[in-house]
Amino acid sequence: MQSNLLAIGPELALTATVLLVLIADLMVGDRAARRPLLATLAFVGLGFAAAHFAVLPDGGPSAFDGMVSGDGLGRFFRGLFLVAAFFGVAFGALSDEIPVRRFGEFTILLLSTTLGMCFLVSAQNLLMIVLALELTSLPSYILAGFRRGDRRSSEAALKYVLYGAAASGLMLYGFSLLYGMAGTLDLTKVGPALNALAVNGSVAVRAGIAVAALLAMVGYGYKIAAVPFHQWAPDVYEGAPTPVTAFLSVGPKAAGVAALIRFVVVGFGASVATPPAGGLPWPILLGILAMATMTIGNLAAIPQDNVKRLLAYSSIAHAGYLLMGVAVGTPEAIQAVAVYLPIYLLMNLGAFLVVLAVRAKTGSETFAAYRGLGTRSPLLAVCLAIFLFSLTGVPPFAGFIGKFYLFAAVLQARTPFFYVLALVGVLNSVVSLFYYARLVKAVFLEGSPAGAPVVAVPFAVTLLLIVLAIPTLLLGVWWSPLAELAARAAGIAG
Repeated sequence: MQSNLLAIGPELALTATVLLVLIADLMVGDRAARRPLLATLAFVGLGFAAAHFAVLPDGGPSAFDGMVSGDGLGRFFRGLFLVAAFFGVAFGALSDEIPVRRFGEFTILLLSTTLGMCFLVSAQNLLMIVLALELTSLPSYILAGFRRGDRRSSEAALKYVLYGAAASGLMLYGFSLLYGMAGTLDLTKVGPALNALAVNGSVAVRAGIAVAALLAMVGYGYKIAAVPFHQWAPDVYEGAPTPVTAFLSVGPKAAGVAALIRFVVVGFGASVATPPAGGLPWPILLGILAMATMTIGNLAAIPQDNVKRLLAYSSIAHAGYLLMGVAVGTPEAIQAVAVYLPIYLLMNLGAFLVVLAVRAKTGSETFAAYRGLGTRSPLLAVCLAIFLFSLTGVPPFAGFIGKFYLFAAVLQARTPFFYVLALVGVLNSVVSLFYYARLVKAVFLEGSPAGAPVVAVPFAVTLLLIVLAIPTLLLGVWWSPLAELAARAAGIAG
């Protein structure tokens, strides 16, 4: 029991933080003190959760008879989720879209989602995966519709719930088929059992394995907004409050990618370096999914006039880039994904922080609000350009290093299919430069609309912008510490 509690120490700290925030929210009557007090409690709780990683031994321990893994992959991403939650709470504290009287509710829901993400990335049991996915999703649905009385927010929440319910149902059915054929819920044993069935079984058996695995993939595809499970993302990102959109764009997406790695690589042993697992050509299937996702995401982003909607399609495209690494499945490819996701967190949160600041002053999220921003708020304009060029993958920004690791891992597969996949990825990066540059052009080269206000940047927003922008620049020229952490997460370094 002691080892079980030690393994889930960060999750226990998060649970305690949720309870403390709930009690404090009920007890504090002074509205002026409510937001800073609850935010401070959340930050302290996240700090305790992060500090617990210092006492966890490398490579373990696992919890509850292996249902929850304590490996380096889980440790790395759980730490990343705590960082995402920190910025999510900070964004909510700075946004007028989150009412003061409901800030406690917002914080509790966001921390609960983070708790689900931490369990999801470490789950090695099919039933545990489903429970963790639901713990991640259910608070997210409420967050998406957080603005009561706002038609767009309500529509976003409804679409999110409907797509999520359908995806979860299909995934659960796929897991039930996997359990029926493998005879176990343990993910590490499902793959070998299905491999044995695929080798010795009939065509019908292999077809059943394929159907079950593809149904299970629906849940993962929905969580990372991969094509064709991406339709919910643009409407939800546009309709949800900006702090919620920022958090959803990085936290649950990273959790979905990491859980997918555990499902296909750890569970099925899927990799270009091994035979098809369970009779399924996982690298080819995931490679095709990656090409479709990045292409549709980038092409759909081109005509967008709403910046949040543009970033939503951009987020879909980045899911495609990440899927390239999952498709390769080698330790080097997993390291590349682990390098890319923290960089993506920095630059995407930075872009949404600019959106939050501009919306707070202008009340608009369209391109018109950004015209002439370079003269009305030079700090916001420069930071936005840094984040957008980094999202494109232009050197010397951190996004270039992230994409370099991904493309290098794909090319190391040394097969014609993956050469094509890398080429498609490069071409999509060129396409993305077009719509990111459109926004930069509006910021620096177009005149401000008549009567456009000067966008004053509060000190707290300035501080967060610097915290996000400096690593985005620094990791473009000095990335070795991150690469070493990612290598440990992938199990290719001591």
